[in-house]
Amino acid sequence: MTAPSANAPILFFDSGLGGLTVLGPTRALLPTAPIVYAADYAGLPYGEKSDAELAARVPALLGRLVERYQPRLAVIACNTASTIALAHVRAALDLPIVGTVPAIKPAAEMTQSGVIGVLGTEATVRQPYVDDLSAKFASDKIVLRHGSPALVAAAENKLNGREVNAAAAERAIAGLRRQPGGDAMDVIVLACTHFPLLAAELQAAAGPDVRLIDGSAGIARRIAHLTQGQPWPAEAAPGVAVFTRSDTNPPPPIAALAPYGIGRIETI
Repeated sequence: MTAPSANAPILFFDSGLGGLTVLGPTRALLPTAPIVYAADYAGLPYGEKSDAELAARVPALLGRLVERYQPRLAVIACNTASTIALAHVRAALDLPIVGTVPAIKPAAEMTQSGVIGVLGTEATVRQPYVDDLSAKFASDKIVLRHGSPALVAAAENKLNGREVNAAAAERAIAGLRRQPGGDAMDVIVLACTHFPLLAAELQAAAGPDVRLIDGSAGIARRIAHLTQGQPWPAEAAPGVAVFTRSDTNPPPPIAALAPYGIGRIETI
């Protein structure tokens, strides 16, 4: 396989701004990597869409993005899109694809009580993929699940500089706690890339004895491994954020994206 150009970007894809939690640790490992961050604001929120709709939408949109930006690798930085559409994307596109899946394996290794919470979108927590991960890595544990679309909206509000309702985090934690075994839960898997943006609010609601875990660092290491030995620019350049056009979800201010190395915004 021919080595990519040094200027070939890494493409990060999410329904909204949650994938920035994957972009951040990737930037730390690959500081000069060219970046294209794509957010499907026209389709936000994914957690309320049907599996069939996402299985068609995500590969089609990623195909347009790959044609336009010619990335060396694409990252589906969205648990919902990954658990539903990852296989479809890999079948449709001829480049490496990195998905995002709930960090149930490390959570199972971390828990002392044997009770794990999985907090995600409604679409993610109902997926057979989560059943399979639980059976494979946490068969001797209690795995509780709760879907919270309100947390996605709260995370978007936080990055856009709008007020965050702490009650959304409290309700999400309560949704896990009230299930059988919930009082003993000591690890919570943040199974939506939006949710680490609310780590402070979720930690306050869960209490100091509960550890929060997500898969962003592992995904960044996977990206670095797959691109090992490839050429990179000598210096970092500002990345681009691409948003699908939406009448109800305008792109955020560039100041919200600048800490992640984004220097300009485009729409498609």
